[in-house]
Amino acid sequence: MKLTTEQVEHIAKLARLKLGDQEAERFSRQLSDILEYVGVLAQADVKNVEPLEHIAPVVNVLRPDEIAPADAAAVRRLVDAFPEREGDLLKVQAVFDSSEV
Repeated sequence: MKLTTEQVEHIAKLARLKLGDQEAERFSRQLSDILEYVGVLAQADVKNVEPLEHIAPVVNVLRPDEIAPADAAAVRRLVDAFPEREGDLLKVQAVFDSSEV
């Protein structure tokens, strides 16, 4: 399928792209070549070909959620070493601006 320069300019307009005359001509040739190759691929016999989801096997690695107790002495050292806190609550710098929430 051959695309005209006018068709390429229309596609560019839809994509909100500005093309110069030379670009429109070059893309017209390049896109026409791509469409011709797609036409060749469309003629391939794929009747006995299984659909392929992934080239490599994909396996989920799952583990059960388990609660592991923390070492109380390590937690106490962490809380005591934190620069700002209220009791056992650690104060950190805000991640979000409260005016945007």
